[in-house]
Amino acid sequence: MGESGQARPDQARPDAPTDSATVRKEFALERYRYLLQQIQAVNENAHRFLAIYQTLATALVTAALVLFVGYRKWELTADTARGGVIGLLTLTTVVAAFTGTLIVVGALAWIDYRNEECDITDEIVGPGFRKRPRPGNFLRWYETYVVLFILVSVLTMWALAAVFLLPAMR
Repeated sequence: MGESGQARPDQARPDAPTDSATVRKEFALERYRYLLQQIQAVNENAHRFLAIYQTLATALVTAALVLFVGYRKWELTADTARGGVIGLLTLTTVVAAFTGTLIVVGALAWIDYRNEECDITDEIVGPGFRKRPRPGNFLRWYETYVVLFILVSVLTMWALAAVFLLPAMR
């Protein structure tokens, strides 16, 4: 009744694994491939998040500077212009916090994926084949410096606005 070339469930395929050890190894290999893909995706995402932050922060700070330069020409009150600059910097801070959160969560996911990778290689290849990630090595992770860059850039924007822009808007 079935189409030719299809195996019936009650018949073993000639290429099908016959013992559970082989099935476990094949499954472990597929899982290992998946984990490597996920680790690669996490690494790529950190770069994407930084690019998004840089783009949005540049646009928002540019808007704040345009507001600072043009508020008199547009006949806005100084209080309104200051509120606009503070609002734009607040929005920049929210974008920075969201980006930083995504990067930290990505680093935590990376640790989890690497630990699972080590579990698989310990079982299939042998114990100690891959060293487990150590969170104490965070100074060697580029994500640490991306988050620090975001933090320093936001603090610098606020400091410059507090020292130069907001006092000049009278």
